[in-house]
Amino acid sequence: MNGLDFEKPISELEKKIEELKALTTKEDIDLSGEIKKLEERLKKAKGEIFKNLTPWQRVQIARHPKRLYTLDYIDLIMTDFIELHGDRLYGDDKAIVTGMAKIDNKRIVVIGHQKGKDTKENLLRNFGSAHPEGYRKAMRVMELAEKFNLPIVTFIDTPGAYPGIGAEERGQAEAIAKNLFKMCMLKTPIIVFVIGEGGSGGALGIGIGDRLYVLEYAYYSVISPEGCAAILWKERSKAPEAAEALKLTGKDLCELGIVDDIIKEPLGGAHRDPQQMAQNVKAAIKRDLGILDGVDRNKLVEKRYEKLRKIGIFEEEKPE
Repeated sequence: MNGLDFEKPISELEKKIEELKALTTKEDIDLSGEIKKLEERLKKAKGEIFKNLTPWQRVQIARHPKRLYTLDYIDLIMTDFIELHGDRLYGDDKAIVTGMAKIDNKRIVVIGHQKGKDTKENLLRNFGSAHPEGYRKAMRVMELAEKFNLPIVTFIDTPGAYPGIGAEERGQAEAIAKNLFKMCMLKTPIIVFVIGEGGSGGALGIGIGDRLYVLEYAYYSVISPEGCAAILWKERSKAPEAAEALKLTGKDLCELGIVDDIIKEPLGGAHRDPQQMAQNVKAAIKRDLGILDGVDRNKLVEKRYEKLRKIGIFEEEKPE
């Protein structure tokens, strides 16, 4: 499935345009006028549909099978990538990719969740749901980054950490908690991007940083809409209502002070123009590295702590 239900009007117009273009080539008929009219209708349809997306529709785009994953961004904006494997305790979790790379000759460490492009790879990558060894691998590489004074870029894209018995037996909660604790104190710049799904502690396990961005059609939430619906209404069909209540879109997250900014996506989603999407992410990385590299490392940690403490809204009740 490459198209979403609400994208059907767009898909139909795109199909008609392709048919006319093919007919023009095959029969040597000038249909440029008709093609231009359809392209104008297509542009208008895209604008109307993607301007008024519901939170649930944004979740669907975040899960689009053609969406860019961590390795796609590495291929498009980085060079000299060397993947690092294993947590030195149990094994290598392929749901999280870690390694060293360069962005315009600037050396960095990159970490991110990785989903699969097909069923076979999804099984290999566990659909982007990491085990504790994945989070321990991530922390091992982050500590290397701190040791060699390399900035860290992380890409979040997971429905949540893997909740299986084996993962719990090997300390899933402890691994994520330890990452949260240690990432708060790492004396090196950390830039975080939510590129697709940002679900629960699975996202937080590599999500503490000096800058936190969410892509325009990505989501970031304490739980998936389906999980929330199953708990509150006892039925997953209520996921659209849950998505609305969870305030998981980029706009909501900015208003709540959880993320620093929204990274603009091409109209229709990152998969519509991978090159442009990658360049938008690269621009944010280069801008922030230029700023964060000049900050004293002790001050960097202090500012990170202050940033986290500012999240949330509360009121103090005056004693009677």
